[in-house]
Amino acid sequence: MNPHIFLLLSKDPDLKQLLQIASPDAKIFEAHTVSEGLSLRSEVSPTLIIGEGNPHALAPFLESARQTSESPPILVIGNRHSVKDVVELMRAGAADYLTKPILLTDLQAAIARVLSHPSRPSLSSSQDPFTSIISVSPQMNLMKQLAREVASTDATVLITGESGTGKELLAEAIHRDSQRATGPLVALNCAGIPENLLESELFGYESGAFTDAKRAKPGRFQLAEGGTLFLDEIGEMSSTAQAKLLRVLENHTIDPLGDTRSHKIDIRIIAATNEDLLAQIKAGRFRLDLYYRLNVYQLRIPPLRERLDDIEPILLIFLERVRKERGCRIKAIAPTALAVLRNHDWPGNVRELHNVVEWLTITCKEDVIQPHHLPTSVKTPSSSNHQGFEPKPSLLAFGLSFQEMEKRCLKKRYKKHRATSRKPADCSK
Repeated sequence: MNPHIFLLLSKDPDLKQLLQIASPDAKIFEAHTVSEGLSLRSEVSPTLIIGEGNPHALAPFLESARQTSESPPILVIGNRHSVKDVVELMRAGAADYLTKPILLTDLQAAIARVLSHPSRPSLSSSQDPFTSIISVSPQMNLMKQLAREVASTDATVLITGESGTGKELLAEAIHRDSQRATGPLVALNCAGIPENLLESELFGYESGAFTDAKRAKPGRFQLAEGGTLFLDEIGEMSSTAQAKLLRVLENHTIDPLGDTRSHKIDIRIIAATNEDLLAQIKAGRFRLDLYYRLNVYQLRIPPLRERLDDIEPILLIFLERVRKERGCRIKAIAPTALAVLRNHDWPGNVRELHNVVEWLTITCKEDVIQPHHLPTSVKTPSSSNHQGFEPKPSLLAFGLSFQEMEKRCLKKRYKKHRATSRKPADCSK
């Protein structure tokens, strides 16, 4: 019989010694950080993971365990007896939980108990939706805690953040953690639909409402009945659509095109934008009264450059997903290559990082990512002052979105033109 392989995630040398006594035949590999443990796990294929820490610190391991039934069980060791931590860890995918100080008999019993159920059923993702948002940084963990709190209410939520930070992923987690989780989550990109079609997409229409309306079509409001409607890029909505959305938020009724009756709806609205809505209001492009209706509870997702500690765990999770889906030889990233990534500004945020990983899985032919494997776009040193920083557009940065690139280029050219035209003439010449 092959000996068990344990992966220990801890900085406590006494814990490793105790584990060796509890399971003398087991082969123990040790990691001091979550990132190091994620990398080591793919190399040694452990039968059991013993992790020391709280739910936030162990989130990447728990997320990976939640996504597949083939992941090894995780035994968590905490420094304090917290019912809240125990519940959160067990919901997130931990197999068992022990609190320090640990007795040898308790550790032996926990190991035997966990290993005796290797084919435990995987937890449904709806049990802890926020584990899908990988983070170890305090900024993101605080933001996720606030999102958990508002998820339990029925309040309208406005999610702000730069392009590529994961606003739709957060909206999905809020919905799945709410009382409306059994209802539908319907999404609409307000910038992706022409203005003349947006009204019919939102409110629907009756048969004969216009020339081509041969049969009735329900709108997104009706499709989201009993659930959540996610309005992405709300800042791009036309003034006409804004006025009608305001009426829906005030009266909870809709008027489909061609229908003479108003219909009551029961939905929750989550809106998202990467625009500065207050600036849009000053420019007359967004309604102040609609802003107040949407901004009942605002969640700001920090850009990746403000949470550099999240780069490595996100990258390793992306690599693991690719490895399981279609095979990938990459198992780790060298510290020098990680330093290059931490020095990049990440204008495309997590979406850009995902594209970098996809690029590496195609071009990198080695097991460990080295600096020379990285694309040129991420080798640019970061600016010392991010205020007023205007990132250079790139395919990787904007997730191959040419519309976004074109928009930013036009804005930059317009600002440069205005600055040049305002310069006073030099009368000394």
